[in-house]
Amino acid sequence: MIRLPLLPRHRQIGLGIILLLLIVSPPFLSSFLLSLLTQALIYGVLAMSLDLLVGYLGLPSLGHAAYLGLGAYSVGVLTTRYGANSWLALAVGLLLAMAVAAVFGLVALRATGVYFLMITLALGMVIWGLAHRWVSMTQGDNGISGVPRPDLGLPWSFAKAIPFYYLSLVAFLFALWVLWVIVRSPFGQSLVGIRESESRMRTLGYNVWLHKYIGFIIAGTVGGFSGVLWAYYNGFVSPANMELATSVEALLMVALGGRATLLGPAIGAAAIVFLKNLVSVYTHRWVLILGAVYIGTIVYAPEGIAGAFTQLTKGVKPEPLRSKV
Repeated sequence: MIRLPLLPRHRQIGLGIILLLLIVSPPFLSSFLLSLLTQALIYGVLAMSLDLLVGYLGLPSLGHAAYLGLGAYSVGVLTTRYGANSWLALAVGLLLAMAVAAVFGLVALRATGVYFLMITLALGMVIWGLAHRWVSMTQGDNGISGVPRPDLGLPWSFAKAIPFYYLSLVAFLFALWVLWVIVRSPFGQSLVGIRESESRMRTLGYNVWLHKYIGFIIAGTVGGFSGVLWAYYNGFVSPANMELATSVEALLMVALGGRATLLGPAIGAAAIVFLKNLVSVYTHRWVLILGAVYIGTIVYAPEGIAGAFTQLTKGVKPEPLRSKV
């Protein structure tokens, strides 16, 4: 039986307060802020799935948006064209993302470092190209519109913003719990060992490639789960969901929030979603401001927002990044 270590008491209290605010605040928020909070939860799932690769395996990917797109298109095609129920659309979205991740992993994991980064970029562009060119299935640039909100057979409807927000919150907590169990398990600890020293793990008898392959598939599957949520939230799916910019944003969420923390990338997702949408109201140069925030975080808090918070709670002042030259 896997024994999961408990968090320090002050962290438990802090997380409990945040969860309480997420539960009680929606009825008091404007529709705009509520939509941003829902987006943050969905992108938080995507960022946490990427953190399994970046933080726990040390494999940064530039093609992770492909899995979001696969999950989203599964829902879009099945619900609008075939009238499939929500549970079937969810299952197909997860299975399709898992199958594609299994195939892509066979190719991508042959490389490391910058070569892995470029291969994942190329593979992600393959999926984007299919969504763009397979017009008979995906409607091309026009996208798939009119995706209905999910009907899960429950006594209430998710058509309105607040019920769907709570559905997204439950989905986010479920994804967090699944990933947390994985990374705290012996398998997850072995991923950290592989990140630190592959040769040492091989010497100890671990099948390094198989561990990396399974981690890659899990990350892709959870990424597909975020795509299912996004399709139901947005009601529209297009190739823009798989563009390089989406993968880069997901990578920034992980770096900004803090690698190998799970909750850190979720915090990074919320920060980027709110910055992108709130700052853009006042200036068209919001990308510059977002870039400045990111650079400032990397320089003065190399471990991200979560890492800086952890150091401050321990009474340690975060040290700025210094050149080794």
